[in-house]
Amino acid sequence: MIGRERMTVASQRLIAERTYELTLSGRLVQEMKQPGQFVHVKAAASADPLLRRPLSLCHIDHKQGQCTIIYRQEGKGTALLTQKQPGDVVDVLGPLGNGFPLEAAPAGGRALLVGGGIGVPPLYELAKQLTKRGVEVVSVLGFQTKAAVFYEQEFASFGETYVATDDGSYGTAGRVTDVIEARSLEFDVLYACGPKPMLRALAERFPNRPVYLSLEERMGCGVGACFACVCHVPGSETAYKKVCSDGPVFRAGEVVL
Repeated sequence: MIGRERMTVASQRLIAERTYELTLSGRLVQEMKQPGQFVHVKAAASADPLLRRPLSLCHIDHKQGQCTIIYRQEGKGTALLTQKQPGDVVDVLGPLGNGFPLEAAPAGGRALLVGGGIGVPPLYELAKQLTKRGVEVVSVLGFQTKAAVFYEQEFASFGETYVATDDGSYGTAGRVTDVIEARSLEFDVLYACGPKPMLRALAERFPNRPVYLSLEERMGCGVGACFACVCHVPGSETAYKKVCSDGPVFRAGEVVL
């Protein structure tokens, strides 16, 4: 059920270059269950900036009543978020969207998780829940540089984890697809989140495999009312789906990347 709450900041820390880990406490956490969903966060109490920021759920802790989101400082809204201190409150709407289908990965099977940059965070909760279901998890994380790398050890706690950097300053030099090819990684299902070129490359490389992609998109309302985040359906000039409410997770081939 979607709710709205002024959640309390439990902690915030810088974990990589311009990348922050923000943990929030509140009743709303009990509604957060599906990995791949997101929350819509109001960056300031004032009307400027007007729009909320869509931020994916990285970690859900029902016992502690806390959720963790990881975001990168890009503009005015996220810059304001970096100033939040423990005890401050943040206006949060969520959980929103449709996440990754856990049932697509059979117990005893192998899931390949592929994240690019700020697309990495939602895969952490996914890795945690898949592992609990008896699924073997292999993670491939892509970043631009060594300074941008985060959560490598956290993912490694669930299984094999590989890191690629565009400039070769850490891990494998190149892209996530280079790691998959070089390591000959096999899987029963692939889950990915990141920039569209990366998602497109994965969909094209594995056209006959179960591949689920989480799209990153600018959003207005976050609930499917404003039509700001639509993407076309293959083979149609007029049909489309909304990333915020129909997604953000789609099976490869369901929408045009």
